Amino acid sequence: MKKVLQQFIKFGLVGGLCFVIDFAVSTIVYKILFSITGFALSDVVGSVLGFCVSVIVNYILSMKFVFARREDMGRKTEFTIFLILSIFGCVLNTFVVWLCCHPIYENWTWLAENITDTVVFMAAKIVATAIVMVYNFVTRKIFLEQKSAE
Repeated sequence: MKKVLQQFIKFGLVGGLCFVIDFAVSTIVYKILFSITGFALSDVVGSVLGFCVSVIVNYILSMKFVFARREDMGRKTEFTIFLILSIFGCVLNTFVVWLCCHPIYENWTWLAENITDTVVFMAAKIVATAIVMVYNFVTRKIFLEQKSAE
């Protein structure tokens, strides 16, 4: 149990760094795209781009510092599985951001009148990240980590 806790802490640190990368890229892309074009789904585009940049950094750091590589799996296979799991995570992340920014925010009058779209987007991104973090840890531990002989 202690090993899993230590591993989760490392995962959290890597995830924290990747969250900062994801959050920064997402917010910058969203603000630029929305201010220039007024595109209604700028939040979704920003979220996807931020997620893509952070997943590359996350793969490198996770497989170096968090998870024990499987001896029976080549790096191409490992990255492919990581990428597929991340795509599902991205879909989940994007869905939560969309749900918060569109059906909830646009249809809850009090929110729309009192909270800016940028604040709602940032809050949605935080909620989505928390949900996807749990998903990522569990799926990567199951599919990518070397099983111990214990």
